[in-house]
Amino acid sequence: MSVRISGAESLVMELLWESEPRTTDQIVEAAVARHGWGAATVKTLINRLLKKKALISERIEGRTLYRSRLSREDYVAAESQSLLDRLFDGQLTPLVAHYAGRRGLTAEERARLMALIEEIGDDQ
Repeated sequence: MSVRISGAESLVMELLWESEPRTTDQIVEAAVARHGWGAATVKTLINRLLKKKALISERIEGRTLYRSRLSREDYVAAESQSLLDRLFDGQLTPLVAHYAGRRGLTAEERARLMALIEEIGDDQ
């Protein structure tokens, strides 16, 4: 499922991925506590996500509960691939080189990347 989700909408999705299902009030309460948003803003974001079919709503015992329609893993995979495609012609190496060149890699990051490369190499 490919859905374009804005940055603010993704923060609402994160709240659901952490704990779902949630009521409107539970989502609003969590968003206000974490981001300082007003209730109207949160409700607008929920409605946008419903229109985009990123959320499922169901009525249970007089309360509307919301669940995510897509997993966080699928969302991260799609967003990551979109970034790679837009900025690096779908190639991972230039992305890593860009970040490494811009801010450098710590010894720990280099070791983790090397271990990841070894692990991937063993799997193929």
